[in-house]
Amino acid sequence: MPVVTIPGSKSITARALFLAAAADGVTTLVRPLRSDDTEGFAEGLVRLGHRVGRTPDVWQVDGRPQGPAVSEADVYCRDGATTARFLPTLAAAGRGTYRFDASPQMRRRPLLPLTRALRDLGVDLRHEEAEGHHPLTVRAAGVEGGEVTLDAGQSSQYLTALLLLGPLTRKGLRIHVTDLVSAPYVDITIAMMRAFGAEVGREGNVFVVPPGGYRATTYAIEPDASTASYFFAAAAVTPGAEVTVPGLGRGALQGDLGFVEVLRRMGAEVSVGADATTVRGTGELRGLTVAMRDISDTMPTLAAIAPFASGPVRIEDVANTRVKECDRLEACAENLRRLGGGVDTGPDWIEIRPGTPMGAEIRTYGDHRIVMSFAVTGLRTPGISFDDPACVRKTFPGFHEAFAELRSVLGDDR
Repeated sequence: MPVVTIPGSKSITARALFLAAAADGVTTLVRPLRSDDTEGFAEGLVRLGHRVGRTPDVWQVDGRPQGPAVSEADVYCRDGATTARFLPTLAAAGRGTYRFDASPQMRRRPLLPLTRALRDLGVDLRHEEAEGHHPLTVRAAGVEGGEVTLDAGQSSQYLTALLLLGPLTRKGLRIHVTDLVSAPYVDITIAMMRAFGAEVGREGNVFVVPPGGYRATTYAIEPDASTASYFFAAAAVTPGAEVTVPGLGRGALQGDLGFVEVLRRMGAEVSVGADATTVRGTGELRGLTVAMRDISDTMPTLAAIAPFASGPVRIEDVANTRVKECDRLEACAENLRRLGGGVDTGPDWIEIRPGTPMGAEIRTYGDHRIVMSFAVTGLRTPGISFDDPACVRKTFPGFHEAFAELRSVLGDDR
């Protein structure tokens, strides 16, 4: 029975870095994810004047509740959406002039709902080129706080950024949310804020965050549930195979662990224990219709194994996947067609018909999740390759080695 060690959660590592930088004291992060995204976030903190000490398994961050230690900085956010959305918000709580830019891929991704909300709170924030996109400059003088309205229908990261800012404001925040996608990620944010000594209240669609700052702490990062989905899916498509991921169990923060319930509905055997989850392939993979709004990062994983189901797989309520690293709905559809599959798409859905995929080169669009998802397809389809296999460095630099090891074990088990 393969036991797969998954790297730390990208989402949790990014939030922990923000919280550590804003906390009063020195925070120790245990088993953080080391990838291009998180290294970019840490380097951004360094540019803002924070000390970030990094060893392979432990990072330490000197917090500054009053904001960045420098009055001017130029921060490059690479491809990281959390870096590009959270760091300008953190900088706004300080005093100084801070410029943020990002890769061409990240420049295409939207920011406007967040930057509009920050402006409504009095932050002097200017987009240098396209409105609602990087690059941008924040001329910070602290944030008074108060009431603000936010549309988080494109990304829950907009709400997370404001929630994280709340304790650093002078009066706290009352955030009216008109739409929200990927709600479990907000639950992660709130749980982590509480672990760092802050409080968050909720009254329906209104989130209330009092002032008061954060306390430094020691915080362990759990494995990345989105990354685990590829290994769980590998078990589901391989009759008799079994994969266990330790560190993800009933107490896990991440909603993406809910992907195993989709696999259960399709016919896999699933066991979620106190501190580990196991998926076993039964030789049966049924079609289904499933709404994945709350676990949309695992949509490509399901799309990539859908041709092996006995009936159509229809994935609904995933419009937000069109504004990720690429348009993931169309990227999945295009690549499934390259493999000879039957696919239809709509504004917020994709439907995949059963078939026998043929080998082809996968067009990745530089998106790590496209590569890792279609690597699972490759378990049953010889001849799959990728035009940019190295883009997995964004979240899992060692993915190909880890997946090759799993493939060899599953091959021995069949």
